[in-house]
Amino acid sequence: MSNPRALPGGEGAIRASPTARECAARRRWVLSAAVLGSTIAFVDESVVNVALPRIEADLGAPLAAMQWVVNAYTLCMSALLLVGGAAADQFGRRRLFVLGLSLFALASLGCGLAPNAAALIIARAVQGAGAALLVPCSLALIGAAFDEKERGAAIGVWSGASAIAAGAAPLLGGAIIDHSSWRVIFLINPVLAVPTLWIALRRVPESRDPDAAPGLDWLGALLAFAGLASLVYGLIESSGRGWGDPLILAALAGGSALLAAFIVAERRARAPMMPLELFRSPVFSGINALTLLLYGALGGAFFFLPFLLIQARGYPATAAGAAYLPFTLLLGVLSRWSGGLMDRFGARGPLIIGPAVTALGFALLAMSGGAYVRVLGCMIVLGLGMAVTVAPLTTAVINAVPQHRTGVASGINNAVASVGGLLVIAVLGSLALADFDRTLDARLAQAHESQQVAQAVNAARDGFVIPPMPESLDGPQRERARHIVTDALGATLGRALWVAALLSLVSALVTAVSIPASRAGHRAPPSAAGG
Repeated sequence: MSNPRALPGGEGAIRASPTARECAARRRWVLSAAVLGSTIAFVDESVVNVALPRIEADLGAPLAAMQWVVNAYTLCMSALLLVGGAAADQFGRRRLFVLGLSLFALASLGCGLAPNAAALIIARAVQGAGAALLVPCSLALIGAAFDEKERGAAIGVWSGASAIAAGAAPLLGGAIIDHSSWRVIFLINPVLAVPTLWIALRRVPESRDPDAAPGLDWLGALLAFAGLASLVYGLIESSGRGWGDPLILAALAGGSALLAAFIVAERRARAPMMPLELFRSPVFSGINALTLLLYGALGGAFFFLPFLLIQARGYPATAAGAAYLPFTLLLGVLSRWSGGLMDRFGARGPLIIGPAVTALGFALLAMSGGAYVRVLGCMIVLGLGMAVTVAPLTTAVINAVPQHRTGVASGINNAVASVGGLLVIAVLGSLALADFDRTLDARLAQAHESQQVAQAVNAARDGFVIPPMPESLDGPQRERARHIVTDALGATLGRALWVAALLSLVSALVTAVSIPASRAGHRAPPSAAGG
């Protein structure tokens, strides 16, 4: 008997082409999966900073471990981000999306159940690898499902939902931490992944790029990962071992050599993850230097802010999470307006003014002393500065290269932003920890306290979490010891925020030097940047 699925009109008959209604429904499912998948990654990335003080206290870990909790994720995501997008084009966007989501969910489960800091760091690294597949694949699915006329609106929904989720995440995470365990913020991810996987497997069609260049730049990804990992290890561990320690020197030298080998490998690769010819454009190079400095400053400042609010000033985690809301809301509300600045004035003006205003926000934050109302005002200034910057920066990156290279140019810029945060957290964290110890010494010398109080103060070294004061101290002694520690911590974190302000200001100067006004808003000609 004939198979009814092969007969026109039979049960399960295969139509030559889907109807318009079916196509519209399919696009809605694709958009839903992309939004849910990327939201899981963005929420996790933004909520972890608020949890760091509690994680450090609960696991009894030093500050260096908290740097790795953030940097392990960023390192793997940065090194694999461009390879992840290329792999999706070759092997199937849905397949890599499902793989990335599954990896992210399993790693989140590992984070939530981690018995110690080492296990948490390993799970965070696997999370970063999953995010390197998940985030670019979510956009690639939208690009494949929507035609050019509808793609912009779909990406707008994707970016808007991601911005809202990333903005609400610190507040939600803070509430969870105050009323439950930090582990819950990781254990939510597998629950959210289940419906996303169902949609992706049942409702999202597979797609590939038939013109994708064969082969993947695994050598480049390996060298980038190993070089950055070695460099970051040396920078983070220098606070404990000292800059002259042979292991630190070997790690820094080895990381530098591996990154140099990465550049050589990219020159020779047939399908490099980072085509170096793009950097022949001084505008493209300047924008990426700006991105490295500005997003490095942002990553470093947002790493320290929860410690300032929760540990140095005693605010609950919910309040610390809420402090990010003005920044995120302004960034979301003003993005469309700031995109118009590029059309009216070109990129140069906004990319000087925006980072300069952001530098002012960091400077005000450094002078705020952690007072909550002042911090909220500073976050408004930061949000305004970044809102002026983000849309013109994204457009300038795309306009700095030929049209057929815009995808890889955008990917490079996103990776540079991640690397900026990675390096600044490593460097600034180590410098701040050493500064904290020196400040404690100075405060103790000025206070002329008893040996018992000095011992309680010294127990706070090697981290930014204030330990419980010993019961052997009476009430006034405990209060004095705690005051010395919080005062020293607030001073140290304030100086770290001044460094963020300086980096932002330098990024504005980079724009002034590298982006001429005459080319500010124009696309690179086909011959530019190796086109």
